[in-house]
Amino acid sequence: MRLSILLPCRDAAAVLPAAIASLERQTFAAYEVVAVDDGSRDATPALLAAWASRDARVRVLRTPPRGIAHALALALAEARGELVARMDADDVAAPDRLERQVAFLDSEPEVAACGCGVRYFPRPVVRDGARRYEAWLNSLSTPASLARDIFVECPIAHPTLVARRAALEAVGGYRDPGWPEDYDLVLRLWAAGRALASVPRVLLHWRESPGRASRVDPRYSPDAFRRCKVHYLKATLLRRRAGVVVWGAGPVGKAFALELRRQDVPVRAFVDLDPRKIGQEIHGAPVIPPERIDAFRGAFAVAAVGSPGAREEIRGVLDAAGWKELEDYCAVA
Repeated sequence: MRLSILLPCRDAAAVLPAAIASLERQTFAAYEVVAVDDGSRDATPALLAAWASRDARVRVLRTPPRGIAHALALALAEARGELVARMDADDVAAPDRLERQVAFLDSEPEVAACGCGVRYFPRPVVRDGARRYEAWLNSLSTPASLARDIFVECPIAHPTLVARRAALEAVGGYRDPGWPEDYDLVLRLWAAGRALASVPRVLLHWRESPGRASRVDPRYSPDAFRRCKVHYLKATLLRRRAGVVVWGAGPVGKAFALELRRQDVPVRAFVDLDPRKIGQEIHGAPVIPPERIDAFRGAFAVAAVGSPGAREEIRGVLDAAGWKELEDYCAVA
């Protein structure tokens, strides 16, 4: 079997038929579906059973409601394909999605996993923040661009993931660490030195709704994302560094600094442009202007300013000062 599609479902009867139809229209046919019904109370089990009865490639597993991470771990354990693809029950794949992503991985043997471009739908309910996130995701394609932004947010939309099963298993597969399971997996792949990429084409229509887990589950809250980022920063880029300089003394930077302290990472200083903040102390660390950052060369800098365009401006200043991205600094917002 070439490809296994992992499809967790819970109470998805209203949207599952569209997802199923999009998989049935795929131009790539050498796949199996491992669908996990995670304790549904609606017609989801009947829809999955009907699908399996007409398509021998579909296998359905049923569990009590244990959550998406458990469902994905179970599906991965049952998968037989050398490649693994993700699909959510409320999304719609373009007909050539799997064909293009499999072809990409075949042509790029050093890449362990790839995503693809996304478009949120229905457009009238897509808010500005989601549109910015969509644009950011769709701007990433090469391994270098995904690595550069790995601590900004998860650079692969989870429902678009296609990965080599051996690579997923080598880093421990899916788990529930109390923060986003998809970001956790992608960061473990990156930390293991595996290249990540994305097919620069919109191949998945990503359903937006107020009830999505990413909107309501505390495991996808800003606090949870910060815990995840700092955990992996400590395990990778912060090793053997003399603490952290947080570029940004606003709400984003302060919140990130608090999480660094919670995880016992010293905050050496804050960098800010506001003359009213410069010279003050925040949590015992001085606020300095950008031109003084070289005084903290032994530390690692994180760009933690959420305003549009700030990330590139900070990169420009640090690059000009001789700081190397992913060696001396990275963006976290």
